[in-house]
Amino acid sequence: MSGATPIRKKSEHLFFKLADFQDMLAEWTRAGHLQPEVSNKLDEWLNEELREWDISRDAPYFGFEIPDAPGKYFYVWLDAPMGYFASFKNLCDKRDDINFDDFLAKDSAAELYHFIGKDIISFHALFWPAVLAGANLRTPTAIYAHGFLTVNGQKMSKSRGTFINARHYLDHLDPEYLRYYFAAKLTSRIDDIDLNFEDFMARVNSDLVGKVVNIASRCAGFISKKCDGQLSAQCSEPDLYQRFVDAGDTLAALYEGREFSHAMREIMALADLANQYIDEQKPWVLAKDEATTAQAQAIYSTGVNLFRVLMTYLKPVLPVMAKKAEAFLNIEALNWNSCTEPLTAHVIKKFKPLMTRVEQEKIDSVLADAQKTLAAEQPAKPVNKKELRNMDPIAETIQYDDFAKIDLRIARIVKAEHVEGADKLLQLTLDLGDETRNVFAGIKSAYTPEDLEGKLTVMVANLAPRKMRFGLSEGMMLAAGPGGKDLWILEPGEGAQPGMRVK
Repeated sequence: MSGATPIRKKSEHLFFKLADFQDMLAEWTRAGHLQPEVSNKLDEWLNEELREWDISRDAPYFGFEIPDAPGKYFYVWLDAPMGYFASFKNLCDKRDDINFDDFLAKDSAAELYHFIGKDIISFHALFWPAVLAGANLRTPTAIYAHGFLTVNGQKMSKSRGTFINARHYLDHLDPEYLRYYFAAKLTSRIDDIDLNFEDFMARVNSDLVGKVVNIASRCAGFISKKCDGQLSAQCSEPDLYQRFVDAGDTLAALYEGREFSHAMREIMALADLANQYIDEQKPWVLAKDEATTAQAQAIYSTGVNLFRVLMTYLKPVLPVMAKKAEAFLNIEALNWNSCTEPLTAHVIKKFKPLMTRVEQEKIDSVLADAQKTLAAEQPAKPVNKKELRNMDPIAETIQYDDFAKIDLRIARIVKAEHVEGADKLLQLTLDLGDETRNVFAGIKSAYTPEDLEGKLTVMVANLAPRKMRFGLSEGMMLAAGPGGKDLWILEPGEGAQPGMRVK
């Protein structure tokens, strides 16, 4: 697709001399402040001389106008990180125990961490430290990047219907479910994580309800009814209890190292061990005989204490559930060191459900609400018959042999990128089943790259490669519409696979 030559105009801009901080950035990025893969990525910048950074934009532009340059605005990624400090200064102004200037001083001993998405690494880990150094302020202790969140294996996209906002979720599901699910998948690496609702339901129901909550629910009934809520005067399994306590050092290190998924696995292994202990001891059998009631009480009391330790380890992820557990256990707020000794001769409260199972109908309601919102935001455009009459006329008739020369194939868009310097083009990597093709398509006005990735489309597979200013285009993707935002790529129906011929 071709378009008009863009109009260019002269404009003065302000630049940040990034090269002045080349040595400082090379040392800082390699000194353990970043994940290894981030540091390696930034080496691609630092192995060459850094260019000056354009930090101004012409009006109209959102953001802050430069005080001594009317009509010029600070580039968003210069001022956006400053918003972090603005929020923190607001907190400092409301408290007497934090001094904003001391916190930002170059010799500050405070720990400062940034958690960011992987797509903005260069702004936070290269440009921002240089700006701070230029202002003689402290740099972050560390910057940690996360991957993207996908939904059921696809990038979140309104056009694909895979976009879910927090309100949709919160209207139907407990946020604690999601906190645990994300923790069970997060690592210290820059990996994407997928919110697969089938796995989400299975994992929450199995781990939290079936393992952790189950320990408390199966032990509390007997103690409340037969023992007036009082735990045994002694712990009958000191070695087992100590094994749970000793796991705290390993789990603390995993939390500190941001290996949350590993920590959750270790905690669930302990929950399995606690349930196994109760199953093997069969206290429900002992409870039937008055002579062995004390033994049953001792086993159930151990189960309650093991549950207490587990909730201590889960509290950073499940603060609401932990608060409910504290009320049930009739104790002060749990902290990491509060379980060194078991509760003995202690009275607990009557058990109330701490967490209920995730039901499929709740997930269906979340997805249904998301679809309704998307439909409301993207109403169907009414057909304009006048526009239809003004569409391009049908081309001259061709013979079947002419048409048969065109090889139309199903292709999957596996990657979509902006093309630097191009106003209308997107660069697409198309999967044809047994090979991939690079194609430049003039659809930037109607689609963003994230809208396209994963979609199936139709392409002319046997079109001669075309040398363009931006690279070689190895085919043509088909789209329909008058142009601008009113442009739609051709998408085949369900069942089509990359490489299939269109007949």
